Amino acid sequence: MAGHSKWANIRFRKERQDAKRGKIFTRLIREITVAARNGGGDPNFNPRLRAAIDKAKEHNMPSENIERAIKRGTGELEGVSYEEIRYEGYGPGGAAVLVDCITDNRTRTVAEVRHAFSKHGGNLGTEGCVAFQFKHCGQMIFAPGTNEDALLEAALEAGAEDVITNEDGSIEVITPPFELERIRAALEAAGFTPEVAEAVWKPLNEIELTGEDAAKMRKLIDALESLDDVQAVYTSAVFDEEEP
Repeated sequence: MAGHSKWANIRFRKERQDAKRGKIFTRLIREITVAARNGGGDPNFNPRLRAAIDKAKEHNMPSENIERAIKRGTGELEGVSYEEIRYEGYGPGGAAVLVDCITDNRTRTVAEVRHAFSKHGGNLGTEGCVAFQFKHCGQMIFAPGTNEDALLEAALEAGAEDVITNEDGSIEVITPPFELERIRAALEAAGFTPEVAEAVWKPLNEIELTGEDAAKMRKLIDALESLDDVQAVYTSAVFDEEEP
């Protein structure tokens, strides 16, 4: 995969997410509400809720919004009843796609997700058809030029599962999904600030797409991420550095 750059793909993904920043509060509120409903309203005993609150604070969400979302989740305030759904399928070039949703209307959501797949050269599959190709984990990405030896030592001491140096010089630190924030804080205290830090479904194997397949996959991802009920999209596809 001579043209593939992990760093270029991470930048593209981050820029695409930044362009959809207007929807981030809605997605964060849903995540906080569901996390509080499933694991309780105390972030000290609910790692998923702690991670959601930390992410909300990173995006400068007002504290009162966070508190209302928690209370809706625990039943102290009335609100919409949400459910979590994961859709799986294949995109152009055979790349696997996972779509995590939080919705108050399953019928609407599956219709919108199916339409996005079919319109952009993909196929919505059945439950479990591609999930086995991904690992749930915390992922931090550090820019090329980061001191590899020092980061490796700090990461392993903090409890990271793995440290991967990519061909382009970027470094990935992999953690248990709900240990991400603790390990991130330890690394930042040691002087290492990640460019990206989030719990993800990381593909076990990647498929590099070029040309028409790459263009179609980008459109599919954009279409899925633009849907109100979609929280996150994960794919095994990566793109050549020279792809627009």
